[in-house]
Amino acid sequence: MKGLFKSKPKTPVELVRQTRDLLIYVDLNYNTRQISKRDEEKMAELTKTIRELKSVLYGSSEAEPVAEACAQLTQEFFRENTLRLLITCLPKLNLEARKDATQVVANLQRQQVQSRLIASNYLEENKDLLDLLISGYDDSDIALHYGTMLRECIRHQSIAKYVLEPEKIKKFFDYIQLPNFDIASDASATFKELLTRHKSTVAEFLTENYDWFFEEYNFKLLESSNYITRRQAIKLLGDILLDRANSSIMMRYVSSKDNLMILMNLLRESSKNIQLEAFHVFKLFAANQNKPPEIVGILVKNRSKLLRFFSNFKTEKEDEQFEADKAQVVQEIAALEPRDQP
Repeated sequence: MKGLFKSKPKTPVELVRQTRDLLIYVDLNYNTRQISKRDEEKMAELTKTIRELKSVLYGSSEAEPVAEACAQLTQEFFRENTLRLLITCLPKLNLEARKDATQVVANLQRQQVQSRLIASNYLEENKDLLDLLISGYDDSDIALHYGTMLRECIRHQSIAKYVLEPEKIKKFFDYIQLPNFDIASDASATFKELLTRHKSTVAEFLTENYDWFFEEYNFKLLESSNYITRRQAIKLLGDILLDRANSSIMMRYVSSKDNLMILMNLLRESSKNIQLEAFHVFKLFAANQNKPPEIVGILVKNRSKLLRFFSNFKTEKEDEQFEADKAQVVQEIAALEPRDQP
């Protein structure tokens, strides 16, 4: 007989409203130091509803997500402050609920309602949530969850532009060097996303903040004592400078003797990986047809060492493009003539 009286499945709108009510309860009443039986019941209920939200958005092993249900859920989620509540209450949730909540927030950034990404509009009006997500890197319990959410939020160009501001980006130079490897790697992934996803926004940021940004980048990342930090930083530097949108940034970077000296030091690293990534940036200095006299002077002074180095410099697997680039670099350096410096 029990099967006849099964409760009717909640609609997406009802599910979001129930989640919102439970989040409000948790936000106002839940204290990890003193948890009542009612608190435990509410938390268990909330964990269940967040999992159901995820099932609507992602589907299940039995069924694909239904577009109409996803649209209804998304619209209701942003109609009131459910997203804010879910993000701010995350530290109070258990690990499984945090994982599900992170996936829900991530998915909502991609959901379109009447061909509009309404998450973008919501975040533009609630930018303080981005500050909260960034500061999550200071808390090891929620850092990876907030980091994942942040990367999904900066899929929206206007939101990435908000995060690409000096006082926020400066924090990442420290987060990338945190002693916790997982958190440092996550911060590095977010940093890379910020500096590569939205080309025009990145070019504008780098143009306006060139001096302090590359000073920090060189000192804190390329000259870091941490191997992983150096390796990731030199790889990302190559990605940034080789992007056509950043051509003026690249020309400025390869006209600096200080930058050249750092790259030559990275070529001397014992790590083949770092050497190879450093080469991809060093070749830009060599290929520059308008080298300043001081750059020419350094290359001429170190010509014999550089040519000797490149004669033995090889990749583990045969790489025609690498060999062609190396031959071009060798040719450029061999042909250099000293110039008078001003």
